[in-house]
Amino acid sequence: MHALSTSPAPSSRPRFVPRLASLALTAVVLLTGLPAWSLDLQQAYESAQAHDATARAAAAAADAARERLPQARAQLLPNIAFSAGRNRNDLSREQSGVPIPEAPYYSFNQTLQLRQPIYRRPLMLALEQADHLVADADATLERERQNLGVRVTGAYLEALLAQDQLDLVLRQHAFTLAYLDAARKALAAGSGTRTEIDEAQARLDLNLAQQLEARQQLDYTRRQLESMTGQPAGELVPVDPQRLTLVAPQPAALEDWLLLAESGSPELLALKSRLEAARLEVGKAQGAHHPTLDALLQVTRSASENVTTPESSYLNRTVGLQLNLPLYAGGYASSVVRQAAAESLRAEETLEATRRDLGLRMQREFRGVTEGVLKVRALEQAVRSAEQLVKSSRRSFEAGSRSLLDVLNAEQQQQTALRDLAQARYLYLLSHVRLQALAGTDQAAAISQVNGWLVRP
Repeated sequence: MHALSTSPAPSSRPRFVPRLASLALTAVVLLTGLPAWSLDLQQAYESAQAHDATARAAAAAADAARERLPQARAQLLPNIAFSAGRNRNDLSREQSGVPIPEAPYYSFNQTLQLRQPIYRRPLMLALEQADHLVADADATLERERQNLGVRVTGAYLEALLAQDQLDLVLRQHAFTLAYLDAARKALAAGSGTRTEIDEAQARLDLNLAQQLEARQQLDYTRRQLESMTGQPAGELVPVDPQRLTLVAPQPAALEDWLLLAESGSPELLALKSRLEAARLEVGKAQGAHHPTLDALLQVTRSASENVTTPESSYLNRTVGLQLNLPLYAGGYASSVVRQAAAESLRAEETLEATRRDLGLRMQREFRGVTEGVLKVRALEQAVRSAEQLVKSSRRSFEAGSRSLLDVLNAEQQQQTALRDLAQARYLYLLSHVRLQALAGTDQAAAISQVNGWLVRP
């Protein structure tokens, strides 16, 4: 077995390390191609607004809900109806048991009726209820728009992370391949060991499996983004570390964000409107016990011809009030009242449960932003340290004081730090957008801010 501490004289190590960076860069460029950026986050969000089926369905649902208002208003307006009929009448009669033939005669009637509700409590409450239902629909639509922004941002950043992961794996492949080649040459020159070759080959074989996984993940994330936007993703515009501003959320206190959410969260606004609508439903159900009063205007014209009243016609005009007083309906109305009261209680408890859950989610995203700043900065330092470790490991390897395994481990540590740094940056950005969405702030502005942190030609 080759001992890690055993190494040949410094002069016996081949000096191949300085050319690894150039070799690796060349390999990565050949494998991935030069960037041709064609889609940024802002463009993806705008395309998704027009294409995403979930967003379009929410817009259609809101349009349908808005029709409740004119429908409820129409129930309180005059109702005018006209009816007309013409009939053929066959008359038969007998006299002393002897049938007397009669010619058929015709009759017709025309009725024009106007009914104006004067007092109908359920209809009055239905109009007020419709306002809350429309507000619910508008808030639900806004919530879906906020969710769309979060989904698009998440899909975009996942695709960037997948691309970064593939680039890191390909970079590691290039370095490992160079080390394997150097180890073979060193063994042929009598200064290396078979263990070094086996170690490099094992790392290379693992890297090939990682490439397959990374390519699969990249393909999936890109297809996910394309499904939302309805257009080819092309090359995505990456995050520019020099442009990225790591700042704590504003306002700086979680309590202030919770206050913003209480008044601006579309999720809470929708549930509050549903609660008010449910409470009005109780009043509508109780209105079944109330009398109704309508004003009625009716004009009827009829005419007929027969043997007793030839060419007779009638014109009847009716003006009055119609009162309806419910007395007993078998307990149906009372049951409806109890049902509505239970639904109102359910809406109230749902609102409270959602308020608590929203607080927990906002706390998570708030910490994702605040702690994300610290994590990114810590990982930036970790990357710098890892880069220095790689340099020193290469120099020590050339000097004969470090083994090939030490160099490979240093390279792996650097790649891990770079991967963790990229992931931390994307989580910070996503938490930033999620926090804004939960609070109900301007989603387009949040996405525009993140888009400003991307690379620009």
